[in-house]
Amino acid sequence: MNKSLLVIFLIFATSLYAQVKVKDTVTRRANIGYDQKGNLVSFKPETPPLIPIAGAPKPSYTYLWELGDGHYSREAEPKHVYKNKGTYTAKLTVTNNYDNGKPPATRPKKVVVNEISDTNYKDIASIDTQDGLSIIKNCDPIPEQEMQVVVSYENLENYVTNGKLYLFYNEKQFKNNNFVLEEVRPYAGEREVKENNIVSADDIDNTNRYLASNENLTFSKKYLETTNETNLDSTLLAAKNSYKNVAILEIDDHNPGETRNVFYTFKTTPEMIKDTSATITIRSIYVPNRSFKDHKIKNLEMEIVTSHDPNKMGSNGSFMNYRFVRYKRVKFKTSFQNNGEGPARKIQLETDIPDMFDKSTLKIESMYPECPICPKGEVATTSCLDVIERETQIFFVFRNIYLPGSNQKNVTEIDSTKGFVKYSMKFNEDFHKVKTKSRTAIIFDKNEPIITNYATTRFTPGISIGAKAGYNIYTNLKNPKSYFVGATISPFKSYRYYGQAEFINSVTSYDGGTTNSRTIDQSTGAVHLNLITTSIENKNINWEIPVLFRYNISTYFGVGAGMQFNMNVSEEQTQNIKTDIYEGTTDKLLLRTEYSTPKDTKSFTKLNSGLLFDFTAGFARIGPSLGARYVLNFDNDFNYVQLYAIWKF
Repeated sequence: MNKSLLVIFLIFATSLYAQVKVKDTVTRRANIGYDQKGNLVSFKPETPPLIPIAGAPKPSYTYLWELGDGHYSREAEPKHVYKNKGTYTAKLTVTNNYDNGKPPATRPKKVVVNEISDTNYKDIASIDTQDGLSIIKNCDPIPEQEMQVVVSYENLENYVTNGKLYLFYNEKQFKNNNFVLEEVRPYAGEREVKENNIVSADDIDNTNRYLASNENLTFSKKYLETTNETNLDSTLLAAKNSYKNVAILEIDDHNPGETRNVFYTFKTTPEMIKDTSATITIRSIYVPNRSFKDHKIKNLEMEIVTSHDPNKMGSNGSFMNYRFVRYKRVKFKTSFQNNGEGPARKIQLETDIPDMFDKSTLKIESMYPECPICPKGEVATTSCLDVIERETQIFFVFRNIYLPGSNQKNVTEIDSTKGFVKYSMKFNEDFHKVKTKSRTAIIFDKNEPIITNYATTRFTPGISIGAKAGYNIYTNLKNPKSYFVGATISPFKSYRYYGQAEFINSVTSYDGGTTNSRTIDQSTGAVHLNLITTSIENKNINWEIPVLFRYNISTYFGVGAGMQFNMNVSEEQTQNIKTDIYEGTTDKLLLRTEYSTPKDTKSFTKLNSGLLFDFTAGFARIGPSLGARYVLNFDNDFNYVQLYAIWKF
């Protein structure tokens, strides 16, 4: 190769490579560091630099330490006293908040305890304030990332128990699985078991579902706080009807007052729901004693996120069934975190309220910091939540509170810097089947507002079946008569645009015309004149399949256009033949008249197609209406106008 050409090629290739952004394949890592004095171990993470997001608050890390003996900590640098000698495997999960990179990966580290020099050991903290069952996560789920879940349970009885712990995941309301359970790590001898038949009760019908939770109506409670129940069969059946997967542990020798932790590692799937305002759940059921039906239930609610942003808004109205939501409440949750260097005394949440919701039905479900509602018409002098209605918004204002900042000195528990408002509303008297979205501006004291993601509400298409009957008017046929009945299928009560398919069975008759002819018959030796009159009658049975795109102009008027396919299922042609027989070759002497009616029947003889244009008046979205349709067949002899009545259910 010519050297000059080689030099030019190398320069061009180098320039091209320089313009291509090479994907960074280096995995960020966080290492576990620790200092040990006997059985007292002080842990310290070694984390990579954070990558700030332009316009976002200062990035930070949050931590979940699994200390290898059943204990865990969410402090950045925890200290832990191990009770016994041995080798423990410490694990660390690091979550990056307001950061452009992926969460740092970590590797477990062995901690060897050879002597017990510190006797200041503390058992796992009691969770009796949560009624004996707690479930936490290290972060909200992001597709294709790991997530840690910790289930804590406590024996509140005054005797040793042998119980069972269930964890249900992957809700059936979502087409794809959201999670893969990669590992279960118990520390108190709990045993994993498989149960093909979880319940022994008779099947409960679960065809009626409502809202995004997809709950069975026989199990309509939302287990947000720990709930005590006694009908275990019904509880397990309802969970089985709502979730695809379950992990089960059997518990032995659980001492009175003892709290235990079980650690679950989930990997979110690439196919998981991507709706960042959707709420998904994992449900834990704790049975303290396998010999009895008493049990405790708690749901872990999570919002899908694209990055770990603690200031967000979510809704359980992502997949609502329009038929069943008229008197249901849609729940919303706005979460926030003070990332400042000092405490916040006032937090204002300015939340958009879509027109379809009735602000007068607002109900505060729960909040943190927990405080009473501010008295109307008075200046708040104590901690309270002020609720202020605007035309298109509601302001939730925490007054006279103390919410620590995550960068505040001596603040070690990151959860203490977070808060939320959970509220619900009903729909307006007249609301349409439309998607809505709203978001919140979060203002800490006098700082600039932080704008959350959009929380959306949307409806599943649903199915509407319709009955249809009417009359066809053929302008190009002689003496036509055409009647039909049929059925339609379309989305339930669509607001504007939607598709509709139909199946119609029609019966059509028409005259095919009359002909006259004359013949001379000499077959019998005599000469006869035959005058023959032939009239034709046609009778067709058609199957029609219209497929059209419709638009509702208003509640009472709609238009549509589409294609129609006609198949002649049965085609019958009857000839009415009248023969006048005369003597000789003239029509002077009539001897007799003969009649005959030969028939010709064919099946599936012809397939027509064409365009249709449609107009309806009445109840366009659901209920009865009248319609007119013009069908322009590509076979012009069969253009027709269709007049019909339809009732959609």
